[in-house]
Amino acid sequence: MSMMGGMARWAAGSEGKLKQAAMDLFLQRGFDDVTVGEIAQAVGVTERTFFRYFADKREVLFVDQAAYHAHFLDALASSDEATPMALVEDALRGGAEFFPEERRPLSRTRQKIIDSSAALSERESLKRASLTEALTAALAARGIAPLRAALAAHSGSAVFHIAFAAWIAEGETRTFLELLDSALRELKTLISSDTTRD
Repeated sequence: MSMMGGMARWAAGSEGKLKQAAMDLFLQRGFDDVTVGEIAQAVGVTERTFFRYFADKREVLFVDQAAYHAHFLDALASSDEATPMALVEDALRGGAEFFPEERRPLSRTRQKIIDSSAALSERESLKRASLTEALTAALAARGIAPLRAALAAHSGSAVFHIAFAAWIAEGETRTFLELLDSALRELKTLISSDTTRD
């Protein structure tokens, strides 16, 4: 029994070590020039061990979509708001919890690696589109008309992306939530100033 407990702890440590080794190698040599074998070797495990945790080397950089979406969708589901944008704001604040302060250095490193590869950048864009679709569907399930649901979801996704880019910028010290709230205020100002001009 104690041996199994030890294995479980070792396994959990292995995933973290593989992730760290992969990120270090990707930064040093570029994503395309690093093999799974080299990542495994850096940690002192077999390729088979690597594949127990990750389907391929890209998976090191991309978290489970369902788990990521849950931060947004759970917050939206528990919201008492009625308007599409207010619901989306609550969803985005739920999503911001996925990025606590201690995650910022990792997020910065990850983004550098993604920006260095066209294939990874495309995957990141698909991830963002997937979140927008999930938000649109969640709003529609709350009875929001399709066009309004899509507009609110796309606007919210853009705000979140802009806040994230600001959060990982070198020298930025504000929290993710502060940056998100600032971007949301700007969007509201933009919409209201366009309305008054009409």
